[in-house]
Amino acid sequence: MSDHQIHPGTEIGYVRLKVSNLENSIAFYREVIGFQVKEQEGLVASLTAADGVHPLLILEEVPDALIMPEPRPTTGLFHFAILLPERNMLGIALRHMLEKRIALGQADHLVSEALYLSDPDNNGIEIYWDRPRDEWKRDSRGSIQMTTDPIDWEGLIEEAGDTPWTGLPIGTKIGHMHLQVANIEQAKQFYCDVMGFDVITNYGSRALFISAGGYHHHIGMNTWAGTNLPEAPSNATGLDYYSLVFSDQAALEVTLTRLREAGIAVVQQSKVWYVQDSSGISVLLTVKS
Repeated sequence: MSDHQIHPGTEIGYVRLKVSNLENSIAFYREVIGFQVKEQEGLVASLTAADGVHPLLILEEVPDALIMPEPRPTTGLFHFAILLPERNMLGIALRHMLEKRIALGQADHLVSEALYLSDPDNNGIEIYWDRPRDEWKRDSRGSIQMTTDPIDWEGLIEEAGDTPWTGLPIGTKIGHMHLQVANIEQAKQFYCDVMGFDVITNYGSRALFISAGGYHHHIGMNTWAGTNLPEAPSNATGLDYYSLVFSDQAALEVTLTRLREAGIAVVQQSKVWYVQDSSGISVLLTVKS
């Protein structure tokens, strides 16, 4: 790791979404996606996978909520991605959602196989599994190759077998975030030049994929809906913030120093820090517990 790179153990922690109806959203995320409700207080609920310990998703109902259409006319969430430990688990999830008659998108990205859907507030969701890293292909420049081929529907269903769907399994985590940003170059400056993420794939001036520690991507970003989009109104449904988890306090302090030296405001609340990226998207910085 160079002095400029973010710590290779940095990962996405959890996602906090603003929703229009908490009970409707809980029902969707429990019955369709497979989360468990860990805690609910007032208009806020925290959801976990089967371990029941670490929240992966926090939902907050906002008053007079403005449900954002698709495509989203502001910066914010494109989708958040739920990473399953094994391929058969993706097959089980696929079979379950087909039985529920959920509208799905899909793609084989070479490094992974993925399903795409939206929640009741048009928040984008990806559910995927990763192929082993030693199977990831690289081009002549050493960059990880990714594409959007069709998935093997029949193979996934066959691998699921008769195993019953019981929700998100132990080992599930938030694998990556995909953001709708105002400007790719400004986003690259924030996440790569300042924070130290590595560029994995750059699709011209419209999309960028970056990561820590050689992953295919922890953060994707695009301007497919347009450049210089405004920030969302405070009562809009969508992303409130997402968290980045550092391996230890020393790794976090390195990134905090870089942000401050770049003149970027960092706000501390208890044992976590908040920062806004170049598109006004809030990021919580914390240490692995």
